[in-house]
Amino acid sequence: MDAHEVNRVRAMLALYVADVFASVPRKDQRAKGDCYLRGLMLEGRRKSIQAMAARLPDGNEQNLQQFVNQSTWDPVPVQRRICERMLPLINPVAWVIDDVSVPKDGRMSAAVAPQYCGALGKRANCQVAVSVHAATDTASCPLQWRLFLPQEWASDTDRRARTRIPPEVTHREKWRLALDMLDALASWGMTPPVVVADAAYGTNARLRTALSERGLSYVLAVRSDISAHPFDATPVAPPRDGPVGCWPQPRYRQAAPSLAALADDLGQEAFTPLTWRNGSRGALRSRFAAVRVRPAGKAVERPIKAAASAGQGWWDGILPDCWLLIEWPAGAKAPTDYWLSNLPADTPVTDLVRLAKVRWRIEHDYRELKHGLGLDHFEGRSWPGWHHHVTLVTAAHAFLTEQRLAPKAPAPVSPSTKSSTPSRTS
Repeated sequence: MDAHEVNRVRAMLALYVADVFASVPRKDQRAKGDCYLRGLMLEGRRKSIQAMAARLPDGNEQNLQQFVNQSTWDPVPVQRRICERMLPLINPVAWVIDDVSVPKDGRMSAAVAPQYCGALGKRANCQVAVSVHAATDTASCPLQWRLFLPQEWASDTDRRARTRIPPEVTHREKWRLALDMLDALASWGMTPPVVVADAAYGTNARLRTALSERGLSYVLAVRSDISAHPFDATPVAPPRDGPVGCWPQPRYRQAAPSLAALADDLGQEAFTPLTWRNGSRGALRSRFAAVRVRPAGKAVERPIKAAASAGQGWWDGILPDCWLLIEWPAGAKAPTDYWLSNLPADTPVTDLVRLAKVRWRIEHDYRELKHGLGLDHFEGRSWPGWHHHVTLVTAAHAFLTEQRLAPKAPAPVSPSTKSSTPSRTS
């Protein structure tokens, strides 16, 4: 937004800040929040505090630095209020789990470490944040963020003290951080219609099990090399050895094939052309097939056996079934993408496809958050500073989304366009 556009929405922004930042105790802090949001939305290549303060007529670098990096205001109530405003407005078809990386120099920014950096497409020194977004094809909004703490930071007391990482924060895998966010949102009374994620998350059977245990539906991308039995495969119990002893547990006698092998067995004739949405260059269309399968492997069976041994019923050896969605584009030599979903067996394939493809909207989110609103421009090093900044960026993104989705008032009719013919009444 240019300066004129920012000034045009100043009154609406003031009302927005008064509501979203109502939990921030001091009036001067809320005023700094208003200033920071204007700095994020105002045009400019860098959205660091120094650069924003220089562009804003009321910008004060020292005040903004203190507000973001030293002030103790709690970002969690602000995040909750954003969610309360945005979820009814967006009316999402899914919540999307994803992560974003920010390249960093040095060792002293909170949670920075050599790790895979998606922004660079290689292993590099960076921070990684996991996020949950509410999404439709027309709008989306981040709901929660978690900064991933690499293992090397778990016992590094010096760096933890310098970057003010709370003692209760420990190393947790990214899929567990995603579950933490879903649990936090559930504690606020917010439940996803469907959970969607890429193969980095969906391939993890423990995540899929945890979502099912929470009663959450999912459509998760998976790798083609994970194994699953065909739907009609049945476990067989070996004969009982003698008149005494436990009955042998039924099990599948044949090794489970990979998803790629199951897709190959279907043959190209099983794939149907489907359109899931209209893009900037026309309808987006590909070929899909969906079949019921029974995912296999120790990670799948372990929680079922554990529940049985804990007295929650005897397991008959039959693995739970779910949808396997496969995409095989026309002209491709083999299928390109796979998803597993625990949605009901009567779910239309078109619905599975639309949900599987809704992740594109989050890539749009990240471009706006990073390039337009300065998500990755934060130059502070502290844990609280990062969480303050990302909350403010989310607030700015939510405000702009509200403005875009707000009903437009009808423009006054120009005298030159008024009809000269009297209206008829019946």
